[in-house]
Amino acid sequence: MMAIHLLFKTPNPNPMKNLFYALVGSAALLSCSQPKQEQQLEAQAVVEAKAQPTEFADPKYMAIGKEGIAALASGDVETWMKSFADNAVFNWSSGDSLAGKKAISDYWTERRGKVIDKMTISKDIWMAVKVNQPQRKEDMPGVWLMSWYQVEPTYKNGSTLKFWVHTMMHFDTNDKIDRAVQFIDRAPIVAALAAKKK
Repeated sequence: MMAIHLLFKTPNPNPMKNLFYALVGSAALLSCSQPKQEQQLEAQAVVEAKAQPTEFADPKYMAIGKEGIAALASGDVETWMKSFADNAVFNWSSGDSLAGKKAISDYWTERRGKVIDKMTISKDIWMAVKVNQPQRKEDMPGVWLMSWYQVEPTYKNGSTLKFWVHTMMHFDTNDKIDRAVQFIDRAPIVAALAAKKK
């Protein structure tokens, strides 16, 4: 016990030498931890750079959608059709569909000109997303524009309605709409059109 006690009590003959060893040891420890920190930062950067399954798309797609629906409401179907691809398909939630830009244009030109007298769009909400990894194999990747808005049409027979519409539009690589899906309850529309002219 006395020997141990004396060992700790013995004064250090060279304090500068001990300080040098302490500094060398600290530098060695720091140099060992540096690569680990760099690896962690690199791994974090890779995770951040990896594309997410879905992300917000360019706001320009919302502008395209807003301009198009405003043109349709005013009766300018031709301007609205400029944003559609030649091979576009227009689907309704009821299962009906139109294939090709010409068929879509013909339908809406007649509908807006001969069936609807005037139409107001309000309370619209828009969101554009880019789907990088579809959730299902049959889903289309790329840019989708989703919109919700209230429609108030007055028909040629004098009937009026107020209802909500949800539309999804897919854009091709040329920023043209190649798929439109409209979710709408057509029963009230059919009833309004069947009413006698006021």
